[in-house]
Amino acid sequence: MDEYSSSVCYTDFDDDGLETFKRYKPRSLDELASRTKFSKKEIQLIYQGFKQECPSGIVNEETFKHIYGQFFPFADTSSYAHLVFATFDLRASGCVTFEDFLLCLSTLCRGSIEDRLRWIFTLYDTKKSGKLTQEDFYVTIRAVYSLLGNVSSPRYDLDTIREHTASVFQRFDKLHHGYITMQDFMSFCLSDQTMVQSIDGLRTTV
Repeated sequence: MDEYSSSVCYTDFDDDGLETFKRYKPRSLDELASRTKFSKKEIQLIYQGFKQECPSGIVNEETFKHIYGQFFPFADTSSYAHLVFATFDLRASGCVTFEDFLLCLSTLCRGSIEDRLRWIFTLYDTKKSGKLTQEDFYVTIRAVYSLLGNVSSPRYDLDTIREHTASVFQRFDKLHHGYITMQDFMSFCLSDQTMVQSIDGLRTTV
């Protein structure tokens, strides 16, 4: 990876109107190491695995969903993978570069509790408004239920999921504003030791 010194991701359209990625080169190994909590050796190993799955150095959402689905072969991973992809797509460009992937992976694997909470907030913020509504919670919780697939017993219907969503949202929205800010979310989670322990164990969920 030392031969790469810049990060470029842009799109063009060929004669068939198909969107194609023209070129991508990750930043230098030294710069990636300085921007993440991974060692140079770890970055090289991660890069090798990434290139095996994505030879172009870029992954789009459909490819991401396919790869993600391999980890949960008996579940419907599409909705949850879509939400995760959106958190990795740092420029909302429809593609995730190796650098994007590495930065998010560093947050999830080596980041502080606060770092991970910010990532979780972004995951739940389905409209990217900076505030979480009950509908945001519903979309995410429903995706989680789909992710559980056949291991979820009993199987829950949509009404049950909505009831669960309302219950969870009310715990966060103590002032009944109808939305939750990042500060509200962080404060609530950090005050709940059980939740802190659960988030501290976040390593391989994504």
